[in-house]
Amino acid sequence: MENKVLATVAGKEIKESDLKNIISRYPEDKRAYFTTDEAKKQLLEQIVSFELINILGRELKINETEEYADNVKQAEKDILTQLTLNKILLDVTVTEEDALNYYNNNKNLFTQPPTVSAKHILVDNKELCDQIKKEIDNNEITFEEAAVKYSTCPSKEQGGNLGSFGRGMMVPEFEEAAFGLDIDVVSDPVQTQFGYHLIKVEEKNEGSEAEFEDVKSKIVNQLLQEGQQRKYLDVVKELENKYGVTRA
Repeated sequence: MENKVLATVAGKEIKESDLKNIISRYPEDKRAYFTTDEAKKQLLEQIVSFELINILGRELKINETEEYADNVKQAEKDILTQLTLNKILLDVTVTEEDALNYYNNNKNLFTQPPTVSAKHILVDNKELCDQIKKEIDNNEITFEEAAVKYSTCPSKEQGGNLGSFGRGMMVPEFEEAAFGLDIDVVSDPVQTQFGYHLIKVEEKNEGSEAEFEDVKSKIVNQLLQEGQQRKYLDVVKELENKYGVTRA
C-alpha cells in the first residue's frame, strides 16, 4: 500500500503512516473525530507547525540548556512510570461471568423506577378548589386554562405542568394521589402543607429493568477500573514495604 507523502518540512517527509501513528495514540473515543478529511488536514497542519517549532528550538540551542536536560529526565521518568503501570495492570481482567454476577447482585442499580408526568393547580382553600374542579368537569374551562387563571404555583405559566417525577420527589399526599390516578382524570382536591391541589396525570411509566446485554459493557468497564485501582494500591503498598517510605 502506498505510503503517501503528505508534506515535507525542511527536507523531512511527513507521511500518511505518521498521521495514522499519531491518531492511534488518541483515546479510542477521540479517534472517530479524525475520520474526516478536514480533521486529518487540521492534524497535519499541527504536525507541520510542531516540526517548524522544533527546528527553531534547535537553532536557538534550547536542546543544549539545563532546562531542556531536566525536562528530558522528567519525561523519561514519566514514560518509564507509565509503561510500568501499564504492565502491572495488564493482568487485571473482567470476565462476562464477573459482570453477570455483579448484575444479578445489584439489580437495583439497573432499574428505572416508576414515574408519572402530571400537571396541577394549587390554591389556598378547598372551596375554590371544588369550584375549579366543577368548572373543569363541566367543560367550562380546560385544566390548563384553569391553572393559568387560578393556580398560585409558578408552574401556572406552563399550564400547571410539573414534568416527570418519581416517588420521594413530592410531599407524600401529593405523591400518593398522583401515582394512584388514572391518566387524564382530574383528582378531587388533595390537601398538602402548601394548600389544595387538583392533579391531572398525563403519562405513567411503570418502571423497567435494564437487560444485562444493554449494560454489560458499562459493568465491565466499571469492574475493570475498580480492579485496576485495587491492583495499583496493592502494588504500591507492596513496594513501600519492600523499599521503605518515610513521610514528614
